[in-house]
Amino acid sequence: MYFKNRGATERPSKSVVSQKWSLFLCLVGSFCAGMIFTNRMWTISETEGGITRTTTVEAEKLKLVSEGCITKFLQQKDIKLVSKDIFGNVSKANHAIETLDKTISNLEMELAAAKATQELILSGAPISEEIEKDESRRKRKYFMVVGINTAFSSRKRRDSVRATWMPQGDKRRKLEEEKGIIIRFVIGHSATLGGILDRAIEAEDKNHGDFLRLDHIEGYLELSAKTKTYFATAVNLWDAEYYIKVDDDVHVNIATLGETLAIYRKKPRIYMGCMKSGPVLWRKGVRYHEPEYWKFGDKYFRHATGQIYAISKDLATYISANQHVLHKYTNEDVSLGAWFIGLDVQHIDDRRLCCGTPPDCEWKAQAGNVCVASFDWTCSGICRSVDRIKEVHRRCGEGENALWKATF
Repeated sequence: MYFKNRGATERPSKSVVSQKWSLFLCLVGSFCAGMIFTNRMWTISETEGGITRTTTVEAEKLKLVSEGCITKFLQQKDIKLVSKDIFGNVSKANHAIETLDKTISNLEMELAAAKATQELILSGAPISEEIEKDESRRKRKYFMVVGINTAFSSRKRRDSVRATWMPQGDKRRKLEEEKGIIIRFVIGHSATLGGILDRAIEAEDKNHGDFLRLDHIEGYLELSAKTKTYFATAVNLWDAEYYIKVDDDVHVNIATLGETLAIYRKKPRIYMGCMKSGPVLWRKGVRYHEPEYWKFGDKYFRHATGQIYAISKDLATYISANQHVLHKYTNEDVSLGAWFIGLDVQHIDDRRLCCGTPPDCEWKAQAGNVCVASFDWTCSGICRSVDRIKEVHRRCGEGENALWKATF
């Protein structure tokens, strides 16, 4: 109505506004009036009917909220299901890992046995009996393997050990079968493979059958390499709980050693010996000179003295698996201790593994505290052991029947 009245008042001004413009303005006015009327009617119908209509944006918001609730509910449900699946998968994975570890261990032992058989074939020795022995060794579980470190020139020392604390013949076989204890002299080969020194050891082994031959060239400065090779070889030949290294001029009470180790058999990584921390000898020409002295400072870290020490199976397996990266220092006892630095290893400092010779070990035996091992510190073993080890055994030994009565 507003535009009609306005149009009526302006109609006489034909000279100012042309007919086309008049028609255009009329159309625009009609359109605007229609929009105002439509908008008002829409508002009235909503108000009178009590109906609240949502816009497109609001509808989308409600849709998202509803979908979000449903999604959240479904996600919580899925999380519960996924968590159950995860725990189940973890359990299966752990079982698979344990099975794989056992398989790898068995394969390592089979590989060692195959290598030993190959060496026998190449040497021309009869292998049928040896193969049977290897098969029985791999199936049998042993308690401990005692490796007696020896040299080509130590024949008399070996004979004195055989005459005192190392069982021979049927007793040694009985010891292996009934007690699960392996005792062997440990030696490599000479620089001239198959020379007179090697043939002498082969003849001695044929007579006594108590050697463990290593793929190693003998030499005083190669003791660290020999120690590493010994543990790697022993753990592949015999599945035992403990592996021991002892020098051939040390007296050992086998039953007491076994009873001492049995205390810790539930511990996975045991490193036992007489722990020490001596000065690092940096001057050239002195005994036990350490060329890499600058790595240690004034004193070595705590490690077991080299006359005798024991490690559990896990540590022997670790040495076997990492032979190529384990660094060798001049002193083999330092090398062994260094290999375990940074590992979760329990160091057992037991002074019964380093008793003195009589009267020290004798007094302790009389007091009921039998020593595991006895030697003289001044000689890093029993001084003149060939002559004196029988006396040490008589005065400090655990008794002939102690080994057969002991339980491990």
